[in-house]
Amino acid sequence: MAGLSVAGGSGYSERVKTATITEARDELSALIELVREGETVVITDEGRPVAQLVPALSTDDDEARLERLVRAGVIKRGTGRMPAIPLLNRPARSSGVLDALIEERREGR
Repeated sequence: MAGLSVAGGSGYSERVKTATITEARDELSALIELVREGETVVITDEGRPVAQLVPALSTDDDEARLERLVRAGVIKRGTGRMPAIPLLNRPARSSGVLDALIEERREGR
């Protein structure tokens, strides 16, 4: 597939392949194989995107879906447990202004 190109940019668009209508017609089997492997292929006409070949939704289990995303370079699996995140420590209830106000109301002042 000599004419197939990879779109420039960063992130998701870095991995999107593009093909002209002529290339798509001539090399459809190869493009379908790329899509089976998880790639997205944008079909262009005179440089403008007109169609997109994307993997069909499947009934794969979650593990198979994650593995496919790892192979495509979309995600990276973690290497261990998440670090403990320190929770905000609430101060013990103090006898501050609120307690003084409540006490005053009880006493009727």
